Amino acid sequence: MSDKKPPSMQRLTEKLSPSIQADTILTLPLEKRIKSRLRVTLDNGEEAGLFLERGDTLRDGDVLRSETGLLVQIRSAAEMLSCIECKDALLLARACYHLGNRHVPLHIEVGRVCYQHDHVLDEMSRGLGLTVQVIEAPFEPEPGAYSGGGHHSHSSHEHNPA
Repeated sequence: MSDKKPPSMQRLTEKLSPSIQADTILTLPLEKRIKSRLRVTLDNGEEAGLFLERGDTLRDGDVLRSETGLLVQIRSAAEMLSCIECKDALLLARACYHLGNRHVPLHIEVGRVCYQHDHVLDEMSRGLGLTVQVIEAPFEPEPGAYSGGGHHSHSSHEHNPA
């Protein structure tokens, strides 16, 4: 019988300012960044658990602190996205209206909108006269008007899912 105790899992319990230098990275897709309780594997291979306040979505660049003081930076994983680029602001606004009317999370930039790939939504967008390109890139949707956190600033760090 071995006396060796399995290493304890890091418990990530506190969200800090994104400007803090982290010790390691945790890359997650959106579907996992919206969870407050989750077992994860850090990019360095170490096991950890999220024990965060409910209702808070992790954003690219956020830093979490474990109970032992380990600092972990969140990275948005690349996902399959459908992207529409359009110089016609009215047409792009119409696309955002129709996608938002279906409660689709949107990553919005100047002249461009992206959503998690969905062939039905792609066809709807094409029906509006838009061209849809499928890419693999990090997905950072708008947090929403009722999220309490305000608008996520894209100026502080570059997001270019192309």
